[in-house]
This record gives sequence, C-alpha cells and structure tokens, in this order.
Amino acid sequence: MIPRYSTPEMTDVWSDTSKWGRYLEVELLATEAHAEIGVVPADDAASCRANAPTADDAFVEAILEREAVTDHDVAAFVDVVQSAIIDAAGVDDGAAKWIHYGMTSSDVGDTVLCWQLRDAADILLAEIDRLIEVLVGLAREHRDTVMIGRTHGVHAEPTTFGAKVALWALQVARDRTRLQAARDTVAVMKLSGAVGTYSNVPPSVEAFVGNALGLQPVPATQVIARDRHGEFLYACASIGATCELMAVELRHLQRTEVREAQEGFKPGQKGSSAMPHKRNPISAETVSGLSRVLRSNLLAGLQDVALWHERDISHSSVERVVLPDSSHLAHYVMRRMGRLLSNLVVFPERMQANLDASYGLVFSQPVLLGLVASGLTRDDAYRIVQRNAMQAWDDGVDFRSLLEADDEVPNDILDDAFDLRRSLSNLDTIFTQLDDLP
Repeated sequence: MIPRYSTPEMTDVWSDTSKWGRYLEVELLATEAHAEIGVVPADDAASCRANAPTADDAFVEAILEREAVTDHDVAAFVDVVQSAIIDAAGVDDGAAKWIHYGMTSSDVGDTVLCWQLRDAADILLAEIDRLIEVLVGLAREHRDTVMIGRTHGVHAEPTTFGAKVALWALQVARDRTRLQAARDTVAVMKLSGAVGTYSNVPPSVEAFVGNALGLQPVPATQVIARDRHGEFLYACASIGATCELMAVELRHLQRTEVREAQEGFKPGQKGSSAMPHKRNPISAETVSGLSRVLRSNLLAGLQDVALWHERDISHSSVERVVLPDSSHLAHYVMRRMGRLLSNLVVFPERMQANLDASYGLVFSQPVLLGLVASGLTRDDAYRIVQRNAMQAWDDGVDFRSLLEADDEVPNDILDDAFDLRRSLSNLDTIFTQLDDLP
C-alpha cells in the first residue's frame, strides 16, 4: 500500500520484517513440536531457538539476496535461517537441518498469512468499534434536528439528521458482525504437508503450532481454501461500501445549493489552489474513491478460490497485493470517516429552510390519508391531493392554502396532517435499536 493510505498498525502487521519474523516463529514452533514427539532431539530444537536469527531489516535483506539465487522465497528463507543458526552456534551441530522438516512452503506461508489476517481483523474490529461510537453519539446529538428526507433526490417527507445517522450506525454494526465472522474464518492454520495428507508431518505437530499461535488447524490441500480469504475481502469491501454510503450522502449535503452539512476545515487548510473560497468535501470523496478499490480487490480474491488440483500459485501474486491493501484501506477509510464525522459541521437552520422550500408539499401523504379516513376512496383522494400539489409546484404557492380553498377538502383534517410532530412521533423505534448495540 502506498504510504498515503497506510496506517502504522497495519504496516506493523504486513511489513516484510513482520512477515519473515512470523515465518521464523512457525518454523521454530514446528521444530519444538517435533521434539515433543521424539522426532527431533530436544537439544537440537533448543539450539534452533537459541541461535535463530533476529527478524530485522538485515534478515529480510539476506532473504532477498538468497532469493535472487533460488528464485523461491521460502527456500531462500530456509537457507538463510539454517545458515544463521549454524553461524550463531559456531559449529554445525546438526540442529539447523531440522528447520522446515517435513513441511511444504504453503504450510508455513498459509499459516503466517492467516495469522496476519487475524491480527489485521483485530485492528479493524477495534476501529469499527470507534466508528460506531462516533455514529451513535452524532445520532443522539441530532435526534431532533429536523430535515427533509429525499427519495430519488426529490423532497419526500420530514425526517431528522439523527435518524439518518442512526441507520448508518446500525449498518456499520452489521459490518462489525460480518468482520467478526470473517476474523473467525481466517484464524486458522495448516501443517499437513504437500497435499494435506499429513504424510510427513503428524497432526500433533500441527496442533502444537496452532495452539501456540491461537490458530485453529483445519483440513486442507496443500493450501488453505481461499473462500476464507474471500470472506475477509468481502468484509473489507462491505465496510468500504457502507462508508461510501455515508460519504455520498455527506457529499450531497455539502453541495452549495443544499449546504446542510460541511466537513471540518482546519486553520491553514486550502480548499483549492485557484479559488480561495472553496471548502470541498475531500474526505468524503476520498472515501468514495477508495471503496472502489476495496470492491475491485474482492473480485480478484474471489477469482483466487478456484485453483488447479491440490494447488497452483495463481492466487499468490494476487494476495500479495489485495490482502494487505484491503486491510490498509478498510482501516484508513474507517479512520478517515471517523474524523470526518467527529468534525462535521451541521446547519439545522439550513435543513429547516430546505424543508420549507417545497411549499409544504412534504405533508402530501398525511393529507391523502386524512381524506381517505374522512370517507373518500383512495383514488379520489389521490387525485385531489395531486392536483393541488402540482399547482403548488408550478405556481410556487403554499400547498396548505390551496387545500384550504378546495371545496373537496374538509379543513378539519389539515391541522393534524401538517403537524411536524406527527411525522416524527415514532423515531424511538429507530433509536431504541442503538441501545441494543453491543
């Protein structure tokens, strides 16, 4: 991931130093597991642990230099580790030969990858909790901030900004459920050998390593099934889609003609290199853009599910890009959205003015229902209301005044129909759902 959209927490998970350090730990644990069952001498396993190289930049560089010769990254890693153990011991006591004993590259690689995905998911879960907290707070703050609800971009009926945000919070909570499930799905490992039959590594070794890492051993071919990775990518893409839902709405609300909300604008910030008056919705637009990348990565990940026979490596190159990138982007998008919402400026007066700008037409449905309740057929009532509504639009006149002058409309239904409190009287149904969020 390019530095612009990287986060320190995800960089710690996905850096080459972290990756090869994890590879090393899996190898050492496997050696110790073999010692537990008497395959590897206990002194040799201890020597491997005591003389193992430090996972640092020099270690990574040595692997890359060796890979230039082997043209195989895991084989290069094994060579470097074995050489380092021998050098540190000062003598080739035979301990180093047990590194990678009985295992294939994917035993180590897939276990490490799932370990990284689990840790990435834990970071995302912490961030999504923070985002939900921001949303719930904003929703409650603006529970009664009245605004016009829009369908098809056209004035519909009154709602509140808080109700809008509450629905966002509930959707992000569903994303949290999906993410938790994906986390559990990828928190697995395998050390079952070349085609997954445990022909050279007994299940007890796999169980030992899995227990040490907190990963669940699962049946596999040479590789762990890629539907698991696809589920993780879906969770990331779903988070992006939800954040884009919020971002698109906030972009619309920031349009000059609407101006019901506005992103925070810090001292010294410039909205345009050419036009000093500009205060653009840059955070919301960034979120919209990055969500497209998350969705694209999901497609690539799903195409990795179908591999030849017990494995090929067509998925490997894809995953080196999409799994760390999606982890970074989902984290960045949530963090950027959280900052946007925390610093959002809301204009209640502008919301009220926009609601009033459609001549009271937002109460057309209560009028319709009032006419039906007074005895008219629905079609007759609809015709009366629509006729007056179209005149209000076309002539720019007050809708209620037209209804009061219409002989077919009993005036005693209008007070209730045009009562804003009636329109918003059941908002508790939405907000009580926030109380149930874990």
